[in-house]
Amino acid sequence: MMTAIAYTLAAVLNLFVLYIGLGFLVRPKTWAAGYGVPAKPDGDAAYLTVKGVRDATFGLVGLALLLAVGTYAGAWYMLVVALAPLGDMVIVLRHGGPKATAFGVHLATSVVILISAALLFAA
Repeated sequence: MMTAIAYTLAAVLNLFVLYIGLGFLVRPKTWAAGYGVPAKPDGDAAYLTVKGVRDATFGLVGLALLLAVGTYAGAWYMLVVALAPLGDMVIVLRHGGPKATAFGVHLATSVVILISAALLFAA
């Protein structure tokens, strides 16, 4: 049962990150506003694309590790990748974004990812 919960949570998180990445690639300015630092009307296209590629890649790598290698590799991956939303939180705070988004979205995401890592290590 623990293994099923651990795999399901990790898979859902990785699929969600893939979805976010694809959202940044398809509608970058819309997704940037939800990120907490809105895009400038006349620029930022390259940076938003980088964010989309980064997130989509994180999601795909996480899914590949879960499917091909298993819980232990997936757990280490989730542990390390939890740093990304912490970095996003700092970016939002440093650039005057809403604290609610910084903590309620990015910090909360990091905590859930760490819970996923712990469950995978325990499975």
